[in-house]
Amino acid sequence: MEGVISVEKRLGFIGIIVENRLEGASEVNRLLSRYAELIIARTGVPQTRRGCAVISLVVDATTDQIGELSGKLGSIDGVSVKSMLSRERQLTGGENVTSENQY
Repeated sequence: MEGVISVEKRLGFIGIIVENRLEGASEVNRLLSRYAELIIARTGVPQTRRGCAVISLVVDATTDQIGELSGKLGSIDGVSVKSMLSRERQLTGGENVTSENQY
């Protein structure tokens, strides 16, 4: 298929620190709701003593989608973001799973 670009999804995670929960949390939550179809899992840990929160996301998306979400989150005042992605190879279960990974 000449001229067709294959866009593969990749597994990854995004770590978010919201420095000021009172000011940034609602904007972060609105943005995460808009990208909900990319999010496999979400864990939020409020740090009330410090007035901040830590959120971790597990995502399944293209590199463009992950970059777009990370960039929008990072543009929110008082929000820090880091992400990590799986290698470019496709993640599968089937024949690539070794016996030690099976239950």
